[in-house]
Amino acid sequence: MAFGYRGENENLRAHIRSLRLTLAGSLIVMLALWHGWESARRDARFHLPPDLRSGAVVKIDDPHPENIYAFAGYIFQQLNYWPDDGEKDYGAAVYRMAAYLSPRFLDELNTDLAERGKRGELSERRRAIHDVPGAGYQESRVKVHGNGAWTAQMDLHIDEHVRGMGVKSVDIRYPLRVIRRDVNPEINPWGLVLDGFDPPGPHRLSEFSDSPAEARR
Repeated sequence: MAFGYRGENENLRAHIRSLRLTLAGSLIVMLALWHGWESARRDARFHLPPDLRSGAVVKIDDPHPENIYAFAGYIFQQLNYWPDDGEKDYGAAVYRMAAYLSPRFLDELNTDLAERGKRGELSERRRAIHDVPGAGYQESRVKVHGNGAWTAQMDLHIDEHVRGMGVKSVDIRYPLRVIRRDVNPEINPWGLVLDGFDPPGPHRLSEFSDSPAEARR
């Protein structure tokens, strides 16, 4: 009998040891999973197409052409909205939108701002732009270059007034270059920036303008 009890005790001890090893292994796995979860990216950027009636396949940080077009149009419209006085509003718009502009395009706009200021073109000038009627988003208006670069072709109408007098009413086609630039998601949640104009650059569709050179911007 004593031998039988000793055998049972050995079996129980072996079972307890196996349970302890299993528990230790489970704890190690749990710690590894916790570390992976802590190290994982906390935020994921999803670009949703505007029309989801037919469903959509959405990948992380993969903008659709509709998103590129909407981004380019919104940022460019903000840059060209001078509600009171272009001498103040233009620079304020560039500063406000700086996180959505590539360094190259930001330098180009600041140069343009300085040159216009020297020529006195901005004083008391008011500007607003909007889509040319019937020229909204179409798939053909966004060219995908690959490697995080696109061109959004936008047909926009510009209205300008100086001291209450209309001085410009012109339709211009802007080939706006958009590139991926995920520098600071806190101030640029899109992860995209405007990078200027692709060739052949802005060109007029129709115009009544006080300055041919001025119609390019």
